[in-house]
Amino acid sequence: MVYNELGKTGMKLSNLGFGASSLGGVFHDIREAEGIQAVFTAIEKGINFIDVSPYYGHYKAETVLGKALKDIPRDKYYLSTKVGRYGKDGVNTWDYSAQRVTDSVYESMERLNIDYIDIINVHDVEFQAGLEGGLQKVVDETLPALVKLREKGVVKHVGITDLQPENLKWVIEHSEPGTVESVLSFCHYCLNDELLLDYLDFFEARGIGVINASPFSMGLLSQRGAPAWHPAPESLKEACRKAADYCTSKGYPIEKLAIQYSTSLNPRIATTLFSSANPKNVIKNVEYVNAPIDEQLVGEVQQIIGNQMRTRWKNT
Repeated sequence: MVYNELGKTGMKLSNLGFGASSLGGVFHDIREAEGIQAVFTAIEKGINFIDVSPYYGHYKAETVLGKALKDIPRDKYYLSTKVGRYGKDGVNTWDYSAQRVTDSVYESMERLNIDYIDIINVHDVEFQAGLEGGLQKVVDETLPALVKLREKGVVKHVGITDLQPENLKWVIEHSEPGTVESVLSFCHYCLNDELLLDYLDFFEARGIGVINASPFSMGLLSQRGAPAWHPAPESLKEACRKAADYCTSKGYPIEKLAIQYSTSLNPRIATTLFSSANPKNVIKNVEYVNAPIDEQLVGEVQQIIGNQMRTRWKNT
């Protein structure tokens, strides 16, 4: 593993991070024991950053992860979880109020079997944009509540997450300097979309660390292809299918190229999160990351994706 500084937090994160959404059965049912072993395997292979949320599987991901963490020394990993977004039986709920996010932090700590959280993130701030108070509520109420917990030592650092980088920028611009210490952006630094690069100077100038997620663009960049629920337009799905087929013809799985691209070409991005509840997949992805990347193939794949590069879609 390569370890990169996350902004001014003092944390050095492995360039490949473990996203625990799969432990909640978000993508398909899991075997709990296998999921716990996947966490152990990630730590054994040098991954030291784990990200989760109460939203994933209606608390299930945090609960399963907590069963693993009680058997792992606390100094072996950094952990981030989130507040604001919840869900049960396919129904999403959002609550970014100060009281709810404060309660949520303590509830997460109990499920996770830990006594502090390294990074607490406001989850998918764009959804508050459509609620009463808009993004200003995140600035005026959500973040100050988390800063109070930071001052108490309950959480070490405060961050925000979103699919739309412009929302991350807006919240930072309207918050007191030093409030937001990290951002988590997904699907915008991968083979088919490098929009995140446009924002690195902004984040870096403010000492804010950058976490990238979903190197496979939620399944677009896979041999299996995007799942039926994927919000990308058909034109982008078709371009990615062609790119995947081309990689297969070269004997180079697109998954390998995708995760290498997201983890190896830009050290300004501290870590990239992938998710799997299968220990064998964890090992495979670590091996991919540690192998040299075929940069010529990167160019060929992006040429195939062509005018579908940076195609946007709405979060769901």
